[in-house]
Amino acid sequence: MSHLQNLLLDTLLGTKHVDSAALIKLQEQSLCVASPGFSVMPSDVRTLVNGFAKNPLKTRREGLYFKEKDYKCVRADDYSLYAKSENTGVVVVKTRLYLLVATYTEGMYPSVCVEATEKL
Repeated sequence: MSHLQNLLLDTLLGTKHVDSAALIKLQEQSLCVASPGFSVMPSDVRTLVNGFAKNPLKTRREGLYFKEKDYKCVRADDYSLYAKSENTGVVVVKTRLYLLVATYTEGMYPSVCVEATEKL
């Protein structure tokens, strides 16, 4: 297991309020590392990268289609995207080099998922 994967597992999944996580290289628009069982398809990577490339207000209005599911965007700015669909959600944080993606499911606290992802 790589250092980056350990970081995702310990820092995010260790909270018990992050279901899965991935790190995407912005420049290459490719998956760098993901938690076990979390596959992020190239089309999903493009969706997330484009969510930041567009006007954040437009992304907030249109929502996000990620992993074959429509999400309502609840926050979209130059550095963060938060989206939810019923009792699940996705949190995406942009750094200079990466997109950090974290998901949560029913029974998890979205606020803890957001806090852990933003801090990392």
